[in-house]
Amino acid sequence: MNVIIGLINGMISSATPLLLSALGGSLTFYAGIFNIAMEGMMLSGAFFAVLGSYFLHSWVAGIICGILGALLMALIFILFSIVLKVDEFVTGVGLNMFSLGLTTYLLRQIFSVKGAFTNPGIVSVPRIHLPFLESIPFLGKIISGQNLIVWLALIATIVCNFVVFRTQFGLRLRAAGYNRTCLDTSGVSSNRIQAISLIICAVLCGLAGSFLSLGYVTLFSENMSAGRGWISLAAVILVSGKPLGIALVSLIFGLADGLGLYLQASLPSQFTAMLPYVATLIALFFYSMKSINTKVEI
Repeated sequence: MNVIIGLINGMISSATPLLLSALGGSLTFYAGIFNIAMEGMMLSGAFFAVLGSYFLHSWVAGIICGILGALLMALIFILFSIVLKVDEFVTGVGLNMFSLGLTTYLLRQIFSVKGAFTNPGIVSVPRIHLPFLESIPFLGKIISGQNLIVWLALIATIVCNFVVFRTQFGLRLRAAGYNRTCLDTSGVSSNRIQAISLIICAVLCGLAGSFLSLGYVTLFSENMSAGRGWISLAAVILVSGKPLGIALVSLIFGLADGLGLYLQASLPSQFTAMLPYVATLIALFFYSMKSINTKVEI
């Protein structure tokens, strides 16, 4: 029983950063932006969250700094992709490389360490304990004690689903991706809608990065995002940007990651670390086969 509870809690923790960044990616997906810069946004968020938490002695300041770090990447993306009309793919790749180089450089210059920085002065994001639920068998140990950002991710899923499909902004967001010319002729700037989607995406990616460095663990290491932004992009593509579908796919990938951690006791860590990426490739394979079969039927 304890093994199952530990595996479920590991799945939830592993799924949280994927879910947050993928929700941000779903907004840019509907806005017609192929956003591969989520990796860089998440990595920047993780570094600046540690920076803020350590120097300002507050996890709240850490989260705010993490969001600001991700917003910096988003503003650069907006400048090059929307204002200067540079190819989105090239811009995204450049931002990911820039974020990796920037965080590595700042880590070594500010903290004078290579690889990873950990210190008791880093204030982590607290866990939310619910005493009235802890006595419930099985569920109590899963629901109570989750990190605050886990709950924020759950709320963000519900809000994103409502905003995309039930609000005027959501309608304009989808119009920006489906037919931006019609949106522009209606008097609403598609560029502005796309810029807003990137800003919201950065906020969610900043939260994802903050969870990685202040919730999942309490440290920052070089290239800490470790491809999670790419997995988030795969999750968005698999379910065509639907927030509830993203939540389900994120949990599946989180289960693969949590299972990998559990199997480290009996298998080489290099093998178990591959499991989330193998799950991504398998999912993309079946998605591709489904797309091919659909085209054949048409």
